[in-house]
Amino acid sequence: MNFSTPQKRQAGEPILPMINVVFLLLIFFLLSSQIAPRAPFAVTPPELESGEPPMREAVLFMAADGQLHFSGAEGGDALAAVAAQAAELEVLTLRADAGVPAREVAALIARLRDAGIKAVSLTGTGS
Repeated sequence: MNFSTPQKRQAGEPILPMINVVFLLLIFFLLSSQIAPRAPFAVTPPELESGEPPMREAVLFMAADGQLHFSGAEGGDALAAVAAQAAELEVLTLRADAGVPAREVAALIARLRDAGIKAVSLTGTGS
C-alpha cells in the first residue's frame, strides 16, 4: 500500500487578472479615442424664434421591388399621402434600394414633381 501524499496538481495560470486588464484597456481606449473629428471652431446653432416646432423629416422609402412606403402608407396610398403633404414639405427624402433601376427612380421623381413636391433628396440603402 502506498500511503505517500499525492502530488499536487499544478495550478493553471490565473485568468481573472488578465480579464481585468483587458477590460481596463478597453475602457481606456473607448474614453480616449476620438469618435468624430472635432470642429475647428465653436458653432452656436440657431434658435427657434417662433412657437412652431421644426418640421420632421419626410422620407419616402422605395424597396428593390418598387414598393413604396411613406408615414405608414404603402403602395399607391404612399404617393397619395406624399401629395397630401406636398404644400408643407420643403424637401422630400427618397431612400431607394440599390437594386432599383435608375429609370424607375427617375420616373418616381417625375411623379413626385407632378404631385407638387418642390425638391427631392435622394439617398440609397444597400441591398
